[in-house]
Amino acid sequence: MPTVYYRGEEVECETGAVLRDVLRDTGLSVYNGKAEQFNCRGMGSCGTCAVKIDGEVSEPSRKEKARLWFPPHHPTHDVRLACQTRVEGDVHVEKGRGLWGQHM
Repeated sequence: MPTVYYRGEEVECETGAVLRDVLRDTGLSVYNGKAEQFNCRGMGSCGTCAVKIDGEVSEPSRKEKARLWFPPHHPTHDVRLACQTRVEGDVHVEKGRGLWGQHM
């Protein structure tokens, strides 16, 4: 079983589980500030669940790539949307500052 490391916590999950769901199910949030209440609920359209990931995860979908082209994100920022990312192995996750987590 893969392990997700986030904010000092270690969470085990099934291979292929959606990162956002894994963290939510254990009471951890990938959102900053008001984005906790106002987000797209995992549809991949708002970008507020952007995180930096180091480890084995799924390739970005076309939908995720498209969203990351819009400000404040950009594909060169090296972030992924937690709601669109599937855990394939052990991963370390970091959330940046700002409403969208865009400041690493």
